[in-house]
Amino acid sequence: MEEPHRGIRALHTASTITVYQAYAPEIGLPAARDGRFPSAWLRNRMTWIKPSFLWMMYRSNWGTSTGQETVLAVEIARDGFDWALRHACLSSYVRGLHADRSTWQRDLKRAPARVQWDPERDLNLRPLSYRSLQLGLSGEAATRYADEWTLSIRNVTPLAREIRTLVSRGDTASATRLLPREQRYPASEELLAHLCP
Repeated sequence: MEEPHRGIRALHTASTITVYQAYAPEIGLPAARDGRFPSAWLRNRMTWIKPSFLWMMYRSNWGTSTGQETVLAVEIARDGFDWALRHACLSSYVRGLHADRSTWQRDLKRAPARVQWDPERDLNLRPLSYRSLQLGLSGEAATRYADEWTLSIRNVTPLAREIRTLVSRGDTASATRLLPREQRYPASEELLAHLCP
């Protein structure tokens, strides 16, 4: 099946979706240990969640970038994720989708979530022709994410390292078998209409 130009591909169940983040160990390790974000995790700043494992690997360079050494798989409630999409604004102005630039700027300032569509990545972290969703949460959305939507947090740094090692050896078949089984997320057209230019 051909991938849509913009789409949400994720590991999900009927009630949950897994998203990825990477943090310094002082935040990532306690979060994975306790299954919730520690007090050092700041609810008053924007946090970006990524349904695509390989995009997170690109962003964190397989969990080796400074401040991103601990890769987390955060399982959240789908109704929370959908709430964030419903209340999100695109992070950039799109003529024809937004009434005008000033309306978009006002909407962006008020929105508790924002969306970017960035090129999906392959196992070598090269850009693909289609785009994946990155979801930024702030204010009410960030608080709900940490305190209501998050159901579990796992440290997947060892998995990231194992896949990276296999890729570096040229064993892409074994690396592919270890990847999370991401499938198209069943978001309705209505839910994404204001986010898909």
